[in-house]
Amino acid sequence: MSATCHPRPASLRLRPLLHLSLLLGLSASPMFMTASWAEDSARRSYQVPAGSLSDALTRFAGLAGVNLSVDPALVSGRNSAGLSGEFAVEEGFARLLQGSGLQLQPVGEQAYILTPAPEGSSLQLAPTSILGVTGGADGEVYAGGQVARRGSQGLLGSKDFMETPFSMTTYTSEAVKNLQARTLGELIASDPSVRATNPAGGRYEQFTIRGFSLFNSDVAYNGLYGVLPTYTIDMEMADRVDILKGPSQLINGISPRGAVGGGINVVPKRATDKPITSFTGNYASDSQTGGAVDIGRRFGEDNKFGIRFNGVKQSGDTEWDHQNVDREMAVLGLDFRGERLRLSTDLGRTERDTDAPQERVQVGANAQVPHASDVRHNYAQPWSKASTNDTFGTVNGEFDVSDNVMLYGGVGARESNHDFLRHAVSVTNNRGDFIVQPRDFTRDESVRTATAGVRNWFHTGPVSHEVNLAASYFYMDFENGGARYANANSNLYNPVETRTPVRPTRLDSKVYTENRSTGVALSDTLGFFDDRLLLTLGARWQRVKVDDWTDNVRGDTAYDEEKISPSGGILFKATDKLSLYANYMEGLSQGKIAPSTSINEDEIFPPFVSRQVEVGAKYDAGQFAVTAAVFRIKQPAYETNATTRVFGPNGKRQNDGVELSVFGEPLKGFRLLGGVMYIDSELTNTTNGTFDGNRAPATPKYNVNLGAEWDVPTVQGLTLTSRGIYSSSQFLDQSNNKEIDSWERFDVGARYAFKVEDKNITLRANVENVADKRYWSSAGASDDSEPGLTLSTPRTYLLSATVDF
Repeated sequence: MSATCHPRPASLRLRPLLHLSLLLGLSASPMFMTASWAEDSARRSYQVPAGSLSDALTRFAGLAGVNLSVDPALVSGRNSAGLSGEFAVEEGFARLLQGSGLQLQPVGEQAYILTPAPEGSSLQLAPTSILGVTGGADGEVYAGGQVARRGSQGLLGSKDFMETPFSMTTYTSEAVKNLQARTLGELIASDPSVRATNPAGGRYEQFTIRGFSLFNSDVAYNGLYGVLPTYTIDMEMADRVDILKGPSQLINGISPRGAVGGGINVVPKRATDKPITSFTGNYASDSQTGGAVDIGRRFGEDNKFGIRFNGVKQSGDTEWDHQNVDREMAVLGLDFRGERLRLSTDLGRTERDTDAPQERVQVGANAQVPHASDVRHNYAQPWSKASTNDTFGTVNGEFDVSDNVMLYGGVGARESNHDFLRHAVSVTNNRGDFIVQPRDFTRDESVRTATAGVRNWFHTGPVSHEVNLAASYFYMDFENGGARYANANSNLYNPVETRTPVRPTRLDSKVYTENRSTGVALSDTLGFFDDRLLLTLGARWQRVKVDDWTDNVRGDTAYDEEKISPSGGILFKATDKLSLYANYMEGLSQGKIAPSTSINEDEIFPPFVSRQVEVGAKYDAGQFAVTAAVFRIKQPAYETNATTRVFGPNGKRQNDGVELSVFGEPLKGFRLLGGVMYIDSELTNTTNGTFDGNRAPATPKYNVNLGAEWDVPTVQGLTLTSRGIYSSSQFLDQSNNKEIDSWERFDVGARYAFKVEDKNITLRANVENVADKRYWSSAGASDDSEPGLTLSTPRTYLLSATVDF
């Protein structure tokens, strides 16, 4: 069986010829399909996204392994709500054809045609004929279960990846569970476009996407920025994690820290129609133990009301000397789904205490890059600590004014208190000596954010429109304070334990900052040729206002600026399996903040403009997908001057890159997830041309990830897993005089699922960095706002047992 798509009639004169061809286009079957799927007596799980009726029928026919022939005029201009769940073949077709006035007619073995339904007939299905249908994200899982078909795209709503003119990957909660990912940083290790740039045992997580920095502050929660914890985000709260590559200001507005390379959105869990009662006991080396609960219920008429609770408690020592992590998380989600109104609210609280958190290793002007393989002990002092407490909440709603108009909106808030006793690690010579400079640092944050919009679907002649109008507001204030203590000496390779700081040598100034951003966005997605060609045009007006005070004295770095940022994308469905796209995205980004390693610490710089051009292709074979993209991103470059230690702008940087990713289940019982990214990053227009032509710091040329899962055929329920991660060498700063080597990491694992007295039990075991290699995994932030080396995580054992009651 082969996969083809039916051609669109060039004119009405071609219609008689199309009537004569019974085997045009809608016959399809993906690679590696088994014939048993097409047996009508067999039920199988299908996910077919909403969209044009032609596309929906084509996808279903391909997945089912049958031939469907149709006069294209019958389906022209018609749409389908899609389907999700377990169906027999004819039952699935009937579901897709509901309300279309068309019916299925068998014409041979595994062959059908579409004909108009007789007048007065109905294609309504009995409720009992649909099994496993869900209205949530779980119904959009791609083959293999690790990636979802649809992702949240803010202003543009939820879209299937094949109908999106952007590069985006959406990871599922199943991927989170099987990776035993406790934090966002542990999940993104599967994505070649994303890298962690801070130690896993550190105070906070930070990332790069397409070579540009992204802070936790830039991670959205159900489309709202600044709501999630600033320093570490627990993954047990996530139903999905959307990773969008490229500037996303049109979609989500300006982010608090001005992310350029992309954006991350965490989608909260919701109660499903099937009750959920799950407990997971877990262990992580050296001696971290804990547990997590996940409880969900729906109740009321038609299960309109839902409640979902996730709670975590874990504590114990890590693989690093005298390092202990104690974390707690509790998130409650409530939702209501009516005929036209949908409401939800999420309330969360997280607490994390870390003893001896690791810092990035800075390299002094007179020192060579230290040998990571010789760093076998924790160089953080036992008295150092990090304590973070975050309380957050959101309310979201959607209301269908009519079948063509929807109102939506959301509000969110967060209150956070952070307390650190830390010290920098700046190596001064080739022996690895550094000065311990104790610092007590406190930070209190308050966030308020809101968004509201209207989405309208309509036609003007043969052209479909999806118009979106939205407004957003973000406010955050924070206060930094602290104290300094007497210095001491230590060594990277042979750490020296110093006395616990008691008496401050000086108090830091109190710095208070207010950050406001507002925006209004308008977009229109136009569909041509029955939505085979989709053109998205839009623009967002943004205003950024920042004020700061030091010891109650207003600073001179305050600013109030605004800009209109245009964006656009085009997608062409060359076939029902192949989409080609291009986009131009422009955005205003929040100004950089001078890091603690500079003498102008906390100085705030004005906003800057970033621009991206991207072209790509997406191929969906039904059971696996391959996506490819070529992109160029431009933005100003920043550096901390090696001599003066002043942080500020210096020239521009341009990242030209290529991405290739693959996911799905190409063979039954064998799943793949990974890809490769290449980046050519160049500096231009630097002061006196000093660094022109050099590579931007902390930007490897190549990132490669490949994960595989294999269901052992001789042992039901047993799955073996593996993952390889590679990054090429990186420079430490704009001068390109110091460099860290390339590195690779290998992970292995297994899980075993079985039943005991109707209880589903899953045992999972993972070993990260199985070879226990020590290497520098990052040369710091790509924009040099936080320079320093990130040491790899040593071999770590992860064990868990999940019982679903």
